[in-house]
Amino acid sequence: MPAPADLRVALSSVPVGADIKLTVRLEAVSEGVLVTAAAAAPVAGECARCLEPVTLSVDVALCELYETGAGPAAMAEDDEDRRFLDADLLDLEPAFRDAMVLALPLAPLCRGDCEGLCPECGIRLAEADPAHDHGGGSDPRWAQLRQLDISEPQGGARAAERQEG
Repeated sequence: MPAPADLRVALSSVPVGADIKLTVRLEAVSEGVLVTAAAAAPVAGECARCLEPVTLSVDVALCELYETGAGPAAMAEDDEDRRFLDADLLDLEPAFRDAMVLALPLAPLCRGDCEGLCPECGIRLAEADPAHDHGGGSDPRWAQLRQLDISEPQGGARAAERQEG
């Protein structure tokens, strides 16, 4: 089945029209039709650390009960999660979309040990020279901390003794 539009999260998506392998089992039950399905879809995206292209596959399983009877028009407000048959038609796309979007990785990685990008120059750290350094020293926002005198490690203990005595 071709993938519908808008199966996406921020950094990953199922390409529109991509081939989705879908296995569906329909069972008649007293309340309506029980749908058990499994789907596998290709995913394209960007690595959350280095922004390189990522391709992977996502597998989802879903089980939904489509009820016969009154239908969506007679639903109470607390019945929003219920699904109904429309005459003899069953629309699987909303349930499939919910399951697939929830399974998409929010922060896909190109590799588990991806180091990301250099915060100074933006080069991929995996491709950078081992001696990659900007030699700029520390961040100037920390300059005030360099003025602190921390040579006496027991200063806190002496201050506590003065308060007690």
